[in-house]
Amino acid sequence: MTATIWHNPRCSTSRRVLADLRAAGVEPEVVEYLATGWTEAGLRALLAEAGMTARQALRAKEPLAKDLGLTAEGVSEAALIAAMVAHPVLVERPFVRTAKGTALCRPPERLAGLLD
Repeated sequence: MTATIWHNPRCSTSRRVLADLRAAGVEPEVVEYLATGWTEAGLRALLAEAGMTARQALRAKEPLAKDLGLTAEGVSEAALIAAMVAHPVLVERPFVRTAKGTALCRPPERLAGLLD
């Protein structure tokens, strides 16, 4: 099985999901998105695959989200995407893609639906 994880090594949930993938016999492509960043098209595609909006993928407890006014109601999808591209830390993690689909694996138990 091939898999990709958008990973933040400082995040315990992300580390757990990566460990769970490896325990299941999957050696995923690891994308450290804080280092690589996002493109607008790539982020939009990932969210579409996961069936999520930018609002749902916003790491709202990240202080920068509040500082930028992104937690307020009425912030547009385009504004959220632009902020996430400019500040990758604003995207919740970890996202995982396998042949079975793409999901935000928070909580980590969501990974089970992506494995054989």
